[in-house]
Amino acid sequence: MIISASRRTDIPAYHSDWMLSKIKEGHACVRNPMNFSQVKKVNLTPDAVDCIVFWSKNPEPMLDKLMALNDYVYYFQFTLNPYDSDIEANLPDKKALTETFKRLAEKIGPKRLIWRYDPVLINERYSIQYHIDKFSSMTFELKDFTGRVVFSFIDFYKKINRRLAENNIKETDNEDKEIIAENFSRAAGENKLLIETCAEDIDLSRFGISPGCCIDSRLITELSGKELPFKKDKNQRQLCGCAVSTDIGEYNTCLNACLYCYANNHMASMDSRSSSA
Repeated sequence: MIISASRRTDIPAYHSDWMLSKIKEGHACVRNPMNFSQVKKVNLTPDAVDCIVFWSKNPEPMLDKLMALNDYVYYFQFTLNPYDSDIEANLPDKKALTETFKRLAEKIGPKRLIWRYDPVLINERYSIQYHIDKFSSMTFELKDFTGRVVFSFIDFYKKINRRLAENNIKETDNEDKEIIAENFSRAAGENKLLIETCAEDIDLSRFGISPGCCIDSRLITELSGKELPFKKDKNQRQLCGCAVSTDIGEYNTCLNACLYCYANNHMASMDSRSSSA
C-alpha cells in the first residue's frame, strides 16, 4: 500500500506531529470526504506500507523528525513557486523556503526530493517572461538538490473561478504553453534535471517533456528495491498517471491559503462573500 500524505492538506507543514503519532500507533482513522460519517482505519505499520509520498509547500516542521521514518520508504514532493503573498498568502518568503528545500535534500538525498513548479498561472504581474526568468534562476539554484522538476498549468475548477477572474488570471492557450514548455525544458536540460508535466493534455514531447506520475511506482520500486506493479488510480483525473494510493489527509485543514487552492471550503466561502458584497 502507498500512503499519500496528502493531496488534501499540507501534513508536513501543519500536521507533522499528528502524522508521526499515527505512525507510532501503527494506524490512522480517515474520514471519507464524500461521506463524512464513513471512517476507514488505515494500517501504517512498516510491513503494510510500501511507500509514503509527502506533498508540501513548507516541510520545515518535519526536518528534525525524519528519524521517525527510518523504517519506511518515502519521498517528498516540494511545491516551490515564484509567487508572492497575493497568490500564496501564508507561506514563508521564498528565500527561506529555498533553504528548507536544500536542507531537506541534504537529509534525504536529491532522489527523494521532487520539485514541483505548480501551477503556472498567467496575469499582468506573473507574465510568461516572468515565469521563464524565474524558472531558469530557480533551476540553477536547485540543480544540486533534486533530480526532477514537475510543472503544470492552472486548472480552472468551478470553486476557484471567481478568485482567478478577480486576479485577471486567464486560461493559458496552447501557443503560450509551448513557449513556456520550450524555455522550461531548455533551463532544465542546462541544469541536468528531468522535466515532466502533471496531468496535462498537451503533447510536449518534442521539447523533451513527458507526462509524470506524482505517485510513481517506478520511483518507489527504485527506492524500495522491490518490484511494485503499476495500477492506475481510477479515483483521480483521467489525465493523472498516478498509481493507486491511500490518502490520509483531510480537506479544509491547510492554512497556506493559496489563491488556486481547491481543497479548502473556507476559500470558497470567501468567494461567496465576495460575490454577494
